[in-house]
Amino acid sequence: MAHSTTPTGARGLVTAMAARVAAAELPGLVTLVARGDDVHVDPIGTLTLGGTAPMRRDTVFRIGSMTKPVLGVATMMLVEDDRLALDDPIDRLLPELAGQAVLRRVDGPLDDTVPARRPTTVEDLLTFRMGFGLIFEPSFQPPYPVVTAARERQLRIGPPDPRTPHDPDEWIRQFGTLPLLHQPGERWQYDSAALVLGVLVARAAGQSLPDYFRTRIFEPLGMAQTGFSLPAEDLDRLPGYYATDPETGALTEQKSSTPGEWAEPPVFPSGAAGLVSTADDYLAFARLLLHRGVHRGERLLSERSVELITTNHLTPEQIAGGGPVLDGQGWGYCLAVSTGSDEASPVPGRYGWDGGYGTSWFNDPHRDLIAIALTQTVDFLFNGGLTEFQRLA
Repeated sequence: MAHSTTPTGARGLVTAMAARVAAAELPGLVTLVARGDDVHVDPIGTLTLGGTAPMRRDTVFRIGSMTKPVLGVATMMLVEDDRLALDDPIDRLLPELAGQAVLRRVDGPLDDTVPARRPTTVEDLLTFRMGFGLIFEPSFQPPYPVVTAARERQLRIGPPDPRTPHDPDEWIRQFGTLPLLHQPGERWQYDSAALVLGVLVARAAGQSLPDYFRTRIFEPLGMAQTGFSLPAEDLDRLPGYYATDPETGALTEQKSSTPGEWAEPPVFPSGAAGLVSTADDYLAFARLLLHRGVHRGERLLSERSVELITTNHLTPEQIAGGGPVLDGQGWGYCLAVSTGSDEASPVPGRYGWDGGYGTSWFNDPHRDLIAIALTQTVDFLFNGGLTEFQRLA
């Protein structure tokens, strides 16, 4: 793996990101841009605001929803092993969800339902069209009866903090007491499908989600720093987690997702947002997809599976209904896919996803390009930092 002299374009990226750190928009970040064996990694700034410990190439980050693409790959490995089929009804392995009805109105009472027109399938989970997810209009997760019921059950639909107290079996049992919001296959809705899919994958694999991820993905790819928890000796490598306080306008360290919470394996290993990782570890995962399922000469995933993961499966209407999360992008299996040209890529087909703690990754197969930005500042996703990173990468 070469780490060559930073060329002019990469210097522009580093300069722009360093300027944001200097302006105290975030304490620091690690950027990685790779084409072939040419890899440029730039740690910038510090782990904490006002601190002295520097960002490093091996800094460990909470990668949030960048967990979802890993889950998509894990699912397709089970499909290739004939442990799952894309058209399998999910209640075959999740009987707790058998007979889930559909709300007549999203804002209606929980018992005002109609029958589901068909079972929810594995592919519905992969494409986030299971009929349940986050509601963004008229506000984020408005106090509708179903939203209130999910909150009372401590299912943690949406933001992963604070963590759910339920183990996977109890979580899926509680989730099964709720109706769906829409008919299966009808609409794209964010996040919840990955929570359900994580439980399904573990049952299909016959082992816990952490064990399955480790044996089938992390160990074969050499992702030694990626997992659902951290060894005690590595906790000081986890940066502070920041977001702007809406009342004061100041960048404030968050009280959730503390290093201590990552010291023990979670009760509920979240396939939606549960991993920590490093720039080089996630590069190995990104390369697996860019190389169409081959890692160092060994095929870990079929070309057909990679094609299904990285191809848009949504209709134009479903893309339009994806709101601010999809932002006009398509959706493959647990990741976004660009369906048109934009500022970052003139040719459609770029794919990847972001994490709510302030992380981002995309592959551009037409340019043989991988780009990763790892911060722990939520604002990076919304204050222009992410857009600037993608454009300059």
